[in-house]
Amino acid sequence: MKSYGRAPTFLMITGCEHLPRIVEAFGATPGQAVFAGMMIGPAQVAAHVLEASTLGRFHPLLSTRLACITHPIDACVIGIFGGPAAAAFALLHGAGNGLLTIARGTLPLAIFGPENYGYRLGLLGAPSRVCQALAPLGFSLLIDPLWGGVLVVLSLLSLVAFAALLLVPRHATKNTVAEEAKS
Repeated sequence: MKSYGRAPTFLMITGCEHLPRIVEAFGATPGQAVFAGMMIGPAQVAAHVLEASTLGRFHPLLSTRLACITHPIDACVIGIFGGPAAAAFALLHGAGNGLLTIARGTLPLAIFGPENYGYRLGLLGAPSRVCQALAPLGFSLLIDPLWGGVLVVLSLLSLVAFAALLLVPRHATKNTVAEEAKS
């Protein structure tokens, strides 16, 4: 449960902070990089609307899994199509961020219930905040030697979080998670 917050938070922060450098590493022009950066906010809003209108009817695991899988997909898009796909990369990245911001609150509520909700969010969120603080520096240290290959590292982190979420039962509740931990 904890890994779902750390890896995606690192991806969320680093992708937004360093987006121009990322897309330029794949051949985007400065204009394409700026336009891609402008697409993140609208994509986040569109993801919020999608969550409120459609995905909200499903267990929050679905939204959280979608949020984690969008980054490897956007990395593939820009890896295959290069700089001209910078806007598509940013749209997928922004949509994943938008879904994640909602999932960070709804998933713990669905699994653990409303009892001590704020306390649980604090416990689950504290490591994410540390990652959020360290992410820009850590990413800048990675981007110089790896350049475009840094997306592989970030995609692997996201896939680890996705795999961890696949281990959570689909109809997870406080009791089913405790039973799974015992076995």
